[in-house]
Amino acid sequence: MSPVLVQDYMVLSVEHVTDSTPIGLAIERVLHSRHHGFPVTDSEGRLVGFVSTKELLRARNRSQEPLRAILRPGTYTASPDTALDDAARVMFRYGLRDLPIVDPEGKLCGIISNLDVVRSHFERATPAKADTLKQLLSERYGLRFGYRRGIVPLERLSPTQWKVFEDELEGRRYELERGFAEPLLVLQKGAKWILIDGHHRALAAREMGLTQLQAFILSCDEPEKFSHIETGLERTAREHHLAGLEDIEVDRAAHHPLIEVTTQLLRRVDGAEPSRTSPARE
Repeated sequence: MSPVLVQDYMVLSVEHVTDSTPIGLAIERVLHSRHHGFPVTDSEGRLVGFVSTKELLRARNRSQEPLRAILRPGTYTASPDTALDDAARVMFRYGLRDLPIVDPEGKLCGIISNLDVVRSHFERATPAKADTLKQLLSERYGLRFGYRRGIVPLERLSPTQWKVFEDELEGRRYELERGFAEPLLVLQKGAKWILIDGHHRALAAREMGLTQLQAFILSCDEPEKFSHIETGLERTAREHHLAGLEDIEVDRAAHHPLIEVTTQLLRRVDGAEPSRTSPARE
């Protein structure tokens, strides 16, 4: 398997300042952003350093001076073809929140944050879940299954979890707003899009006005044979009268327990329904 590269996860549109930017203007920009500092480039777009919020605020009495007056030249960088794990090690070793990415000419071409690194690990974990479920479905029904990555419409999803938790919904909304969302796991069966994993994500996205999400979509290689089988997932949905995301109950009192979801998924796919008093929680 080829390594995951920085270019697979870096942000291309980088908010930055030039070394001629007045310190006062840089302070205004950083105070009205979510950043803790900015990459600094020269007039030709080459990266010359990084200025932090602390450095800017220490120089607030020098607001008319250009950034080059306080800039410490040089900063840690990576190239687009750097292995993401290697970039993550650099960030961890030096306590960096962001790592500027430069092209062979030294020009700023992207940036990667520690959040992007975490997102990559989540996204790489989802195929492992898909592989596990594919194997389980194949063994359970004696049929071949595969999966692909694609876009699924939220309005067509059939949920299999009857309760979600408000505090976790808030967390998923936060992630979605920042472009950090692990793909859903969906089983496609004819016209049905059965949601296996990602109920909090899907419901949060729906409440935010989104209409579709990325997903790993499992499907049977022998759809005619599979169409006559009612899976444990479908049985759970039928017994709890779950037709769409609007049928999911939102628990606004209890707190979401952070437990391993895969065991719950395996039980549900295999047809062993979780306790009614302790719904599967993702």
